[in-house]
This record gives sequence, C-alpha cells and structure tokens, in this order.
Amino acid sequence: MRIVRYEQKSQPPKTGWIFEEKIGEVEGNIYGEYRRQEARIPLAEVKLLTPCTPSKIVCVGRNYVEHARELGNDVPKIPLIFLKPPSSIINPNEAIVLPPQSKQVEHEAELVVVFGKRGRNITAENARSYILGYTVGNDVTARDLQKIDGQWTRAKGFDTFCSFGPWIDTDFDISDALITCKVSGQPRQMASTRDMVFNVNTLIAYVSSIMTIEPGDILFTGTPAGVGPLKAGDEVVVEIEGLGLLSNPVTV
Repeated sequence: MRIVRYEQKSQPPKTGWIFEEKIGEVEGNIYGEYRRQEARIPLAEVKLLTPCTPSKIVCVGRNYVEHARELGNDVPKIPLIFLKPPSSIINPNEAIVLPPQSKQVEHEAELVVVFGKRGRNITAENARSYILGYTVGNDVTARDLQKIDGQWTRAKGFDTFCSFGPWIDTDFDISDALITCKVSGQPRQMASTRDMVFNVNTLIAYVSSIMTIEPGDILFTGTPAGVGPLKAGDEVVVEIEGLGLLSNPVTV
C-alpha cells in the first residue's frame, strides 16, 4: 500500500492511499487502526504533502564507501548519526532555498525509513516489525559550513533542507533498490541500497539503543557518491526505482 498526506482545495490535510492514480481517504490512525475508503479522487487534483510528520529526523552519515571517499573521509566503524530539525521539512515540489550563509549547498539522495510504532532497544532481528514503510529523501547540505563547523547541525538544519515523499510504500523491497539523482536533467548519483555499509536493520538497532523511536519518525539511511552543488534555477530529482520520484526546484 502507498500512503499519502494530501490537500484538496481549501480542506485540511488528510491521509489517503493510492490505487491506480487515484486517492482514497484513510479513516483512523495509520499507526494503529484505520479503514480505507474507495479510491476515487484523481491524483492530479490534489497537492501531495510529506507523507508523515516526524517528531525526529535521524540521519546516517558516510554509509556508502564511495561517498565517504569522495569527501576524503574514512568509513565509520559504527554508524555515524545526526539529526535534522522538523523545521527543515518541505513538501514534494516545494523549493529548496539557498541560504546566504553558504556558497556550496549540495543534494544527497537517500532511502528513508518511516517508523510505524514506538520502540527502544530494538534488535536487528525485530527491526522490520517497527517499520511502516519507505520513502524517498533528499538530505540537503551546506557542505562548506559542514567542513567549517565540524559538527553538522547548521549545515544540515536550514529551513527547506529536508525533502521526502511523495508517499510511504509499505511493501517495498529495499534489498537491491537503485537510487539516482539528477540535477536539471544531468545525472549526479547512482547506486544500490545493497551498497550500504550498515544495513537498515543494523541502523535501527543502533539508533534505538540511543533514543526512543516514535510512530512517524524517519531515518535517512545515507547517500551514495556523486553529491554536488545546487544553484538557483535547478530542479533536483531523486528517484528510487520502484518506490517513487521526489522533485524540488531550487531558489534563493
């Protein structure tokens, strides 16, 4: 099932599901009990929002060997994690705004895990039962500020620096999914999820040993090699084959 949040005309945001390019409303709680209405609303008639509203955005750095190397870094021996603030979130198709403090803002295409229930000290063997599904993400980063600061809060935390969506796929197979990123039609990134240093189950076990995971929280699982600069007027398109396509324009 593909789960979305959407707006139709001037109505408040609703949760829905997609079937054959149409949306049906979901009544209840997608993290608990819910009921699906018949899919009748054409997808083209709604605005898709981020498919969930996380309390935490947990991200993993240097989780692909070639990406670590392209920035001159060693591959971590344990997962390297950081947080992005919820205030950095934008919806699919909304603009990434280049901040005046940075001269080198870059894209990072990623697979994103969406959690479906609360958990702490989750084992790798039980990790899958805590996952609602997966979506597509772009961990936008001010690379020059990341290098200057040493820690990454400022570089990763600007408003508009967290894009994900357009939906949550509850049945997607992440074992060998192709991740790509194009900027204004030019290919930048391409790799498979099988190339991760630490797999999703290991990441969930590690993160949940530190902090409690809540329903709707998300986990950015790291970006492959090929990150590069963005400029005003660009269009960034991140795609995970079989999962979905996430597009955002770039402005100042």
